[in-house]
Amino acid sequence: MRAYPQILFANRRPDRIASLEEYRAGGGYLALAEALTTLSPAEVEHRVLDAALLGRGGAGFPAARKWLTVAADAPRPRYLVCNADEMEPGTFKDRVLLHADPHLVLEGMALAAYSVGAERGILFIRKEYEGVARILDREIARAQRAGLLGPNILGSSFSFEVSVHRSGGRYICGEATAQLNAIEGKRPNPRSPPPYPTEKGLWGKPTVSHNVETLACVPHILRNGAEWFRSLAATPAGAGTKLYCVSGRVVRPGCFELPLGTPLREIVEEHAGGLPAGGAFKACLPGGASTRFLPRPLYDIAMDYDSLKAAGHRLGTGAIIVFDQGTCLVAATLNLIEFFARESCGWCTPCREGLPYVRDLLRRIEEGEGRDEFIPTLRRQCDHLNRAYCAFAPGAAAPVESLLTYFEEEVRAHVSGKGCPFRANRPAAPPPVSPGCSRPSPGGAR
Repeated sequence: MRAYPQILFANRRPDRIASLEEYRAGGGYLALAEALTTLSPAEVEHRVLDAALLGRGGAGFPAARKWLTVAADAPRPRYLVCNADEMEPGTFKDRVLLHADPHLVLEGMALAAYSVGAERGILFIRKEYEGVARILDREIARAQRAGLLGPNILGSSFSFEVSVHRSGGRYICGEATAQLNAIEGKRPNPRSPPPYPTEKGLWGKPTVSHNVETLACVPHILRNGAEWFRSLAATPAGAGTKLYCVSGRVVRPGCFELPLGTPLREIVEEHAGGLPAGGAFKACLPGGASTRFLPRPLYDIAMDYDSLKAAGHRLGTGAIIVFDQGTCLVAATLNLIEFFARESCGWCTPCREGLPYVRDLLRRIEEGEGRDEFIPTLRRQCDHLNRAYCAFAPGAAAPVESLLTYFEEEVRAHVSGKGCPFRANRPAAPPPVSPGCSRPSPGGAR
């Protein structure tokens, strides 16, 4: 297995997080000290702009260009939101990063806040990450005692307070504008720009939102330079490293820091250990549950934004979910749509009504009740979903649309065969457990 420089995971340990002292010993907070003493906010912005850092939360928008949309005379207070909601199925990179090196993210937040003049930072974290939230509460307090967060950081005139906001626990809260409503205590439905959040966000004030991984890149860019950051990528159009989550039918699932643009085959077969014995790569979701199935002919594609876009796909969060030749992709898609239908905020008709309809059609196909006319109906529904109010429904439609594009024969086999042709490949369900009774152990003892 090829080894690559670990930048974001430099302080990753198998059994504990990096302490504040360990982070500082490796150069932590030096970038913040330099920025506050020798760089203007505009100089920080342009260094990150030159580094070509794209947002790692899924959209791939240039991070510094977002900062530049905050007007110099914008009202105050200004806010910076770090999005650690991470409820996309198959995505867990932000949790791993926060467990490994929380101060890397906190320093990135402070640098971004200095650049845009934000006085308040909010780290929005999903409900299920309570352990991480407690770690962050503790480490924020330690950074404040060390003068690295809070009023007059490192003796400068810049002050930046950070707090942790625990999510109410719905997937839609990860959408940037819905997240602002959630923080304000409102119904978390998306907002429709304009105005954009950098003009009118939290409580009507300028707000910049970034993903955890995006912010973690900023201290390294300031410390080592834009050219160095661009040189880390495996492809000329890329910049930096990328955290790839790999799950599904692989021997060694996990989160791997690799050069942006590392080939998919290398990620799966070398770093994730390949497929189990006898398994062959059939397809994957390359960037989480809201991306299209990527079929075997694209197995050697470079995993970066431009390469996937040129092939009609998205890198998304870089969460790769692998399926082998024995996996029923109708069942896999149904599983995803069950999730999306449940998590819809219900704000607009295409999403609220369309997703349950798609779920019903897929369920009937999987259970042997499908008809030929269901296939064009599903295609029409995907088109309707792409006209929804926000990106939630188009993301939910992506696996359905690609199932019909690349694996229509598999769908038709379900219809003609009156059931799933892969059913024999599935493990037997465990025996039911009576209420109030414990399951017997293999040896029969309780």
